Amino acid sequence: MNTFEKDGQYVAHTYARFPLQIVSGKGSVLVDSQGKEYIDLGTGIAVNTFGTADGEWIEAVTDQLKKFSHTSNLFYSSPCADLAEKLCQRTGMKRVFFSNSGAEANECAIKAARGFAAQKWGKDRHVIVTLNNSFHGRTITTLAATGQEVFHKDFTPLTPGFISVPANDIEAVRQAVKEYDAIAVMFETVQGEGGVLPLEESFVQGLAQLREETEVLLIADEVQTGNGRTGRLYGYMNYEILPDIVTTAKGLGGGLPIGATLLGERVQDVYQPGSHGSTFGGNPVACAGALNILNRINDALLADVRKKSEFIFDTLSQAEGVISVSGMGLMIGVETVGDAKEILAKCRERGVIALTAKNKVRLLPPLNIPMDLLEQALAVLKDAIALCAIAK
Repeated sequence: MNTFEKDGQYVAHTYARFPLQIVSGKGSVLVDSQGKEYIDLGTGIAVNTFGTADGEWIEAVTDQLKKFSHTSNLFYSSPCADLAEKLCQRTGMKRVFFSNSGAEANECAIKAARGFAAQKWGKDRHVIVTLNNSFHGRTITTLAATGQEVFHKDFTPLTPGFISVPANDIEAVRQAVKEYDAIAVMFETVQGEGGVLPLEESFVQGLAQLREETEVLLIADEVQTGNGRTGRLYGYMNYEILPDIVTTAKGLGGGLPIGATLLGERVQDVYQPGSHGSTFGGNPVACAGALNILNRINDALLADVRKKSEFIFDTLSQAEGVISVSGMGLMIGVETVGDAKEILAKCRERGVIALTAKNKVRLLPPLNIPMDLLEQALAVLKDAIALCAIAK
């Protein structure tokens, strides 16, 4: 059997895969099993921050592999400690818990919020407010936090203690916090799986004000928006607020699985030895790679991300067949007249890989994608959008 056949027989049928087998790549270009090249505007869903087979990242990971690959959290390791230090220094947070994915990072955040509330107010107070159209993961608890019923189907009962309200409606949040005596509000600054929709600045500022008035915790889910993707190190920094808890994953690892839950001053000591853990959390190889990624997300790179973002918005906003363009930085959603999946198929035919988010084309290119490749990819995308609009 070939890879397609083996996958169909032996791998759980949880993914609607593109009809491609990727075998190699370099930078912003991927190569399939037939030798065809593709400009990558997906980066493994915002994971490969500096593209594929990045030399500096490989060197950092390989150097650590040659020393030791795993010890368990019964021992100290410098990659784990150094990465935690760097994250705290660059965010103003106080402590970090490392895990393996965004869902685990969000689980840790939820658990931390409930632990804090139990210590401060008692165990009867535990409800967390989330937003309609949000996405926080696929575990039973993070599904419960996700404000999209489509993900809940067939998996109920979900973990209790979550209430979702409309995004950008601060009065709805305020009312829910009051009615349910809520302990936290959990949000994505840009709703990725929900259609690449940034929260309004006034709404996020309203959340910060609500925190001051009620002591409700703010949990920023930066799994997809983090690590330079929005043109700032973390998405919440575009709004000039400081959450109590920040979660991140995806682009932090640069290609290896890692999740991180950053704990602010109010919750920094909620966890004590034995109260939480992860076998692979803080893995030295993953942390070495993540530290290399984080050290390279500097002001110059972030300015370049914002510049490229402006170019994409300008290029696509008035293009034939485009209804709207939304997002922030290099996390962009394109609403089109034609069907997004058909547009992606036409793009693949001409050597460009992009993604979808609901009914939109979603763009998540490497942060350092060369301008000539970006221009080439957008030309292909524009043509595909126009052709599908005419066909419709």
